[in-house]
Amino acid sequence: MLAMAAACTFQYGLPYLIPAFRAEGLTLAQAGLLAAAPTAGLLFTLIAWGAAADRWGERRVLAIGLGAAGAILLAGITAGGLRALAACFFLAGAAGAATHASSGRLILGWFAARERGLAMGLRQTAQPLGVALAALVLPSLGRREAFAFLGAFCLVAAVLVIAFVRDPAAPVAPDALPPGTPYRTPVLWRIHAASALLIVPQFTVATFALVFLVDAHGWDPAAAGRLLAAGQIIGALGRLAVGWWSDRTGSRMRPMRQVALGTAVVLAVLAAGAGTGLAIPALLLAGVLAVSPNGLAFTAVAEYAGRSWAGRALGIQNTAQNIVATATPPAMAALIATTGYGPGFAAAIAFPLVAAAVMPTRTESAPERAPSARANSPGRR
Repeated sequence: MLAMAAACTFQYGLPYLIPAFRAEGLTLAQAGLLAAAPTAGLLFTLIAWGAAADRWGERRVLAIGLGAAGAILLAGITAGGLRALAACFFLAGAAGAATHASSGRLILGWFAARERGLAMGLRQTAQPLGVALAALVLPSLGRREAFAFLGAFCLVAAVLVIAFVRDPAAPVAPDALPPGTPYRTPVLWRIHAASALLIVPQFTVATFALVFLVDAHGWDPAAAGRLLAAGQIIGALGRLAVGWWSDRTGSRMRPMRQVALGTAVVLAVLAAGAGTGLAIPALLLAGVLAVSPNGLAFTAVAEYAGRSWAGRALGIQNTAQNIVATATPPAMAALIATTGYGPGFAAAIAFPLVAAAVMPTRTESAPERAPSARANSPGRR
């Protein structure tokens, strides 16, 4: 959780530096581009880091990735100009991608099936907790101080990974892998697609919540950051709740579908009331619902892929999500700059509706039958 939080604080918390970027003369579109740079870096290394975790184990990959990200961020303290800043965030994102597949693979190895929903929910709380920390800290810092904080956080997390993380079992040798892949059926592809679609409302709200409160409702940036930090903490609790819910029901996809439909409803309320007081609670609720089902998708992917393929499958899962995450901030920034916040939020409504239609709810038992999962299923702790 700490490793994920350290990475997510800079990978997904940069929207809280948008006021600082704009104070340096950048436009909203340019600041949105910087906010998307770490997720762009993720795209180039997620699958490779996942394959490395499948081959060499999680602990080593986590420590190397976090250490490299921290060093890059500290080196970026002296960076100046849009291109240098974007390059620094891009490279740090590429290094920090190691946390995503590796930490999910650890959950699959250490927890039994009836515990994984809650355990993966705990792991996934690292993202809203990291973003909450960014909301509390970054608005009050200058850009250079923010680089120092983010880099130091990653380095401390890397040291703690070395000290405390243990791989659940020896990595599976390549020649011991079962024949074929879990991608022979459309199940994993549908889970990837649904998860990617749900990224659009999540990143639309997360990226523009602060500037929406400041620009449209006249909030002070620090006060808005504190409110949104509270929302992120509630979102973290929401991930735990839906993870526990999925363990109790024995289903990952059905709870995920219901949360997706709820997200669409709340976005409609937010879009309709963007200029009224109703927008504030709707914004918070949309942020909570949008992040809540993320852990369910990761659990379903890891279970269906099995231990021998989990690193790569989670890498593909993260790649699909981050392709959409990279495109969402600049695309929504351009739309909002042209049409306003209400139409921008309204444009996000279609994505959770399509995601709900794509989810493979009729194949919930597939992970138990998949050869890779059966051949490599972990025992009790």
